[in-house]
Amino acid sequence: MITEESVREVIDTARIEDVVGDFVNLRRRGQNMIGLCPFHNEKTPSFNVNPSRNIYKCFGCGEGGDPVKFLMTLEQLSFPDAIRWLADRYNLKLEEKEVSQEVRQERQEKESLLLVNDFARKWFEDQLYNTEEGKSIGLSYFKSRGFRRDVMEKFGLGYAPLQRDAFFKAAVAAGYKEEQLEKLGLVRNKRDFFFDRVMFTIHNLGGKPIAFAGRILKKDVKAPKYVNSPETEVYHKSDVLYGLHQARRSVRKLDNVYMVEGYTDVISLHQHGIENVVATSGTSLTPGQARLIKRQTENVTLLYDGDKAGIKAALRGVDVLLVEGLNVRVVILPDGEDPDSYMQSVGTTAFGDYLEKQRQDFLFFKADLLLEEAGNDVAARTDAIRSIGATLALVDDPLKRAGYLQQFSGRLQIEESLLVSLVNQSIADRRKQAQKEQEREARRQQRRGREDQRSAEPKGRGNRTPPPPPAAGEEDQWAGLVEPSWGDEDVPPMPPPELEDLSAEEPPQTLPDLPLLGHSHQEQHLVYLLIRDGHKMYDPEKNMSIAAFLTANVADVLGDFDHELYRKVVSLVTDYVRQHKSGPDANWYLHHPEGAIQELAQTATVSPYTYSPNWKEKYGLHLSQKPPEENQRLAAEIFLRVFRMEKIDRKVKENVLKIKELAVAGEESRLKKFLKLQSRLVEMRKQLASELGTVVITK
Repeated sequence: MITEESVREVIDTARIEDVVGDFVNLRRRGQNMIGLCPFHNEKTPSFNVNPSRNIYKCFGCGEGGDPVKFLMTLEQLSFPDAIRWLADRYNLKLEEKEVSQEVRQERQEKESLLLVNDFARKWFEDQLYNTEEGKSIGLSYFKSRGFRRDVMEKFGLGYAPLQRDAFFKAAVAAGYKEEQLEKLGLVRNKRDFFFDRVMFTIHNLGGKPIAFAGRILKKDVKAPKYVNSPETEVYHKSDVLYGLHQARRSVRKLDNVYMVEGYTDVISLHQHGIENVVATSGTSLTPGQARLIKRQTENVTLLYDGDKAGIKAALRGVDVLLVEGLNVRVVILPDGEDPDSYMQSVGTTAFGDYLEKQRQDFLFFKADLLLEEAGNDVAARTDAIRSIGATLALVDDPLKRAGYLQQFSGRLQIEESLLVSLVNQSIADRRKQAQKEQEREARRQQRRGREDQRSAEPKGRGNRTPPPPPAAGEEDQWAGLVEPSWGDEDVPPMPPPELEDLSAEEPPQTLPDLPLLGHSHQEQHLVYLLIRDGHKMYDPEKNMSIAAFLTANVADVLGDFDHELYRKVVSLVTDYVRQHKSGPDANWYLHHPEGAIQELAQTATVSPYTYSPNWKEKYGLHLSQKPPEENQRLAAEIFLRVFRMEKIDRKVKENVLKIKELAVAGEESRLKKFLKLQSRLVEMRKQLASELGTVVITK
């Protein structure tokens, strides 16, 4: 039992930024630090570390505490184990009192799974280094791969002997229970699961052994080349990457991780100085693994064999990485080589040079590969372009996606507008598929809920089922254009009749409501204004808040928003203003029941004011008086005028395409209506330009 004095020394010594930093890539923000929460899936950082108070807090899922609590929650450690972990971390010597056999057995029971795995690791290592069978078979194999003893010990390599009950007998003799051994998949019916194989230990981020992989060395046998531990309470394969425990410091330092397929590739590269490398263990990447990477770095380089199987493996995992917002590059090795063999062949220096020279953006790599395979076949080329568009649709960042679209339109020799349409369609298809899956899952939950209630509730009580899932997102049409009313009305004005009639007969084409596309950056800025300044006064004489002013003047273009979340926030604030005659303050967003809105509020309350990219160059945008945070009325007016100008500009461009289409088709009656709409749009744009005050229009 650890003495109270030792516990207090550990708690006083441990620093939250050090402990969390071993698991999460943290960035400084003012006096605090932020990162992606390791306890739940998120793309926008809401996990905060406060060094001065030595605590952490996630405003997305609510987890919080000190260094000990962090380890207990993340690594599923008991309090004593968390203290021991921290003592090792800071090289502190713990004083422990003698404990009885009963207390020792109770502790072993609580920590059984991790303790048994640690015992297994040590036993496999002992078999490798200290038995004739292990040295002649296992150690000879590892030496033939060029592995040094220190690296082998660092990765926990070992050997499982041919005798089928050797480990079982040793574990039972050491006091471990048979049910614990079976639960971890180490033993089945008193027979060892791993035998006659070299062993690889799989660690969690904290360095604890959580599973094993065994490789057979005999050739021409029907047994699988590799066998792995089954899923257990401490090992979830989809959330683990081999070698990340050993690589994480190098990954964060270099801000890049190399991803390979095999265990030996990781060890070989690590031994030759390339330590920022992990393995997928020969399986396709999972969302959990992608999120695990993103907590360490946003840059991934796929390093795969040069044969067709290696290239297909590279293609297979990228979608998951792109969805998580990672920057993906790829290096394809020469045909017939894997990372280990090529390193051994050319040496460390030449291998490093090859990685630097051959590394390329994955999206361009995929495009070149597919187009090369398609050749001059029109059908194959069409399929290739559609596949590229589907991959581009996975890029969430609007600026990054815009850059890709510009470059790919020239690379593919197609109009950028056509490529945008393909991307939009891919996202819409993906959304529909996700909606179907959500509906199926909701139905399954309803069925399970009804079954549980039948068995748990008394007769006569009605069943309570979960609410139905939200309806699938539909494309919102242009709600109608009106001259902007700069805060004169509390209720958004209705569109003119002639525009309503035109929309009813032939709705002008709009881009679908898609995440982070088109005007999403501007819409984000609008929401940031609402969160930070919506509760402040725009016009004290009329008792009008900033939120009332903004929501009234974007209501007629709300249907043309590109980002679903931002549109939803504006709609919610509009309803709030109608009920309370003012805008909500930041706490309303921070404590909103929807996690996405909470995360948005977290970002908004700490991010500086930034106008949309290119607004300064495009409009000569500037504030002649105070900065936005000190002059909310001026900031809101300037932003709103430019925001509406952007929406109208896009509508003008879309309408021009429609006019050309109708002119070619010779549809005179419809052409006249769209010409009339175009005239009105241009008139509105001119009026806005004359009212832009401190904004200078350069075109």
